[in-house]
Amino acid sequence: MKTKELLKISLRQNALFIPGEYIANDIKTLSGTTSVLLANVSKLGFTFSESLLQALNNVNPKYKMEVLEVLREVLGTDKNWTPLVKEWNVPTGESILDHILTFFGNTFRMTGGTTLQCGHSIPYNTFPLERYNGCPFCGTPFEFGKLENIGQGSKLKVLELWTEKELQDFYISLLQSKTALDATQVDSLKIALKYLPLPKTDVAMKETLMLVIDVLIENDQAENASQYFKSPTDILRYLWFKNTGLLQIIEPKTIIKRASKNNQHFHYSLDTSAQARIASQKDLKLKYSRKECLMVASWLNNMEMDVETMCEIMHPKRGMWVRFIRALRLAEYSKRKGFEKLNFLMDVFYNQVYDVWQSKVNSSRLKFDADKTFVLLKQRPGLFARSLFSNMLWFGAEETVAHFSEIIDKVPARLIFTLNMYAQNYFDKNIQRTVKPLGGSNKRVAPNALLHLYEDFMLNDMKSKVEDLCILAMKKRFASVSNPNKTIYIDPQLYNMPVSIGDRSDTVQDLPVALMGTRFPIEGNEVRLFMQWGKDLPAQHLDMDLSCHIAYETRSDICSFSRLTTTGCQHSGDIRSIPNKIGTAEYININIDELAKADAKFVTFTCNAYSNGSITPNLVVGWMNSKYPMKISERTGVAYDPSCVDHQVRVTQNVAKGLVFGVLDVAKREVVWLEMTFGGQVVQGLDFKGVQALLAKLNSKLNIGKLLQLKAEAQNLTITDDENADEVYNAQWAMNAAAVTQLLID
Repeated sequence: MKTKELLKISLRQNALFIPGEYIANDIKTLSGTTSVLLANVSKLGFTFSESLLQALNNVNPKYKMEVLEVLREVLGTDKNWTPLVKEWNVPTGESILDHILTFFGNTFRMTGGTTLQCGHSIPYNTFPLERYNGCPFCGTPFEFGKLENIGQGSKLKVLELWTEKELQDFYISLLQSKTALDATQVDSLKIALKYLPLPKTDVAMKETLMLVIDVLIENDQAENASQYFKSPTDILRYLWFKNTGLLQIIEPKTIIKRASKNNQHFHYSLDTSAQARIASQKDLKLKYSRKECLMVASWLNNMEMDVETMCEIMHPKRGMWVRFIRALRLAEYSKRKGFEKLNFLMDVFYNQVYDVWQSKVNSSRLKFDADKTFVLLKQRPGLFARSLFSNMLWFGAEETVAHFSEIIDKVPARLIFTLNMYAQNYFDKNIQRTVKPLGGSNKRVAPNALLHLYEDFMLNDMKSKVEDLCILAMKKRFASVSNPNKTIYIDPQLYNMPVSIGDRSDTVQDLPVALMGTRFPIEGNEVRLFMQWGKDLPAQHLDMDLSCHIAYETRSDICSFSRLTTTGCQHSGDIRSIPNKIGTAEYININIDELAKADAKFVTFTCNAYSNGSITPNLVVGWMNSKYPMKISERTGVAYDPSCVDHQVRVTQNVAKGLVFGVLDVAKREVVWLEMTFGGQVVQGLDFKGVQALLAKLNSKLNIGKLLQLKAEAQNLTITDDENADEVYNAQWAMNAAAVTQLLID
């Protein structure tokens, strides 16, 4: 079990982990089991580097079997990939009239027709039943096939060798990451914390720290964990993480509202939003044992911070703190001997005899008191950075930038890069920005109204001021680090890979990871979307929908369960019920030549939960691509080939109703990997302007290549095409986004 889980971590980084103790010999000739493994793995779209092949050749056959099992598990070869329609690339000709006639035939129990396993009677001369693997009326599958056409991929992904050193380096890089970890990194870190000893290193991010603290407490080391709590917010974050599994402090009302909204339904009789609201409220109830209460009381009592500062920090989440104080019986523990500081904290907090920094800032801004506002903002450089743009519009660019430049050296590097990336969009009157509120879905935000007070040349000057200031600050930081090296190699691919700042992904990538904004070129004329859900669940009605939104210059089109055939797209049929344990699948074929001929601009890939609730956990979506035509089984319609998979993601957090997982740029013939949640039971709920806003945001992001260029300029390094340079940065290195963040010098 341990080695399998560690193999999954390495696979996400385009490698396979082999413990040194497993390599028993140094035989050069390939053994029979190694040759068979290589052949099986190539059918899945992978091959091995020379060093990995040599290492695998010298491990026992049992470990080779584990490698193959992990690859098959991740690629879902044991799942059911049978769609509703056989040879679904050819339209069945079904129409809305067929559904109406079947509805009336079953409602009024008319005779004449074919009765199916689900109990529905299909009238003669309606659906061509010989073309279906299940009921065309209710979407229940009956017939299941296996993967037939595999190994059609035109490129094999090369896996590298990971030893204990690479695994340990990756483990440490996750802990040291200077940006918040995405869902894939969090999952990898949880596995590492479970099976490997905790290394002695600083943890850079508060969210990452929660996972470390959780391991310490599970191992009865609560006292050791207390040293990591620097403020009451850290304690609140940990308590909320244990209660909800969320590393961000999302307000209870937001979670409840989201659960209720996800359970709304087009049909009033099927709407369960009220029940979902009640159930969510129950799930969020707080209940703690005496041992846990004493533990938290001790953390607060022993905190080095003074009481008034603690209360001020607690104030923004006052409502949540009141709930926690009651559930943890802190008022009771504050009366115990030795808990005098906790007693004083309870008194000051409940009587609100403390000043709130944010209220002073807001008051000063409203009074247009620039001097006092900037004095306050300089006390908290991070918050000054987050409000820089709005303060430039409020007080003027010259004065604001002058004050900000005094404290920019104290601002975290990730915020400086964020300012540099987003200034271009923020100071544009005509661009709507995309934001994702905590616990919510992506939303479009109108430009700041104050922008209309300024002329275009003044706004362009503001952009330049921010960008120049940020670049100068980062160059100074790079220059401050002594570097004896003379040459640097930057892989050209790095200029297409954005720096992992901001838009963290909430889905898990079990195959080699890609940063949001990464572009995948299309080799052939066809992209095939796939969606698989319901694995290990009992047979039930569970309706997930795979769809795509096609944007033209002046109009839009969709391909979904309600429109199976449209220009350039063909859907495999709408499945609304899952079979027992094995799951089910839907596909969409996208013909790029046909779309280009029709002048389509973009195709947005989406999946939705039509059933009540959010997208079901462990649902997998992605797309396939090959230089050669990808076959579809004539017998069953199975169209999944693991060797052709470009990218896939697995849903783990059940907060989204709709999810965008990629955008095809028809003219450029490339797919942009992005993740955007939206509220909608069907694809028609997608706001394409929101997708455009997110694409603009991703396009504005600094890429890794330019960041390394900045480093080279500041440290007087010569950029060379020679991969034997003093410093080498290739695509393999960049796959570890946490390692890339070490370039963000604080």
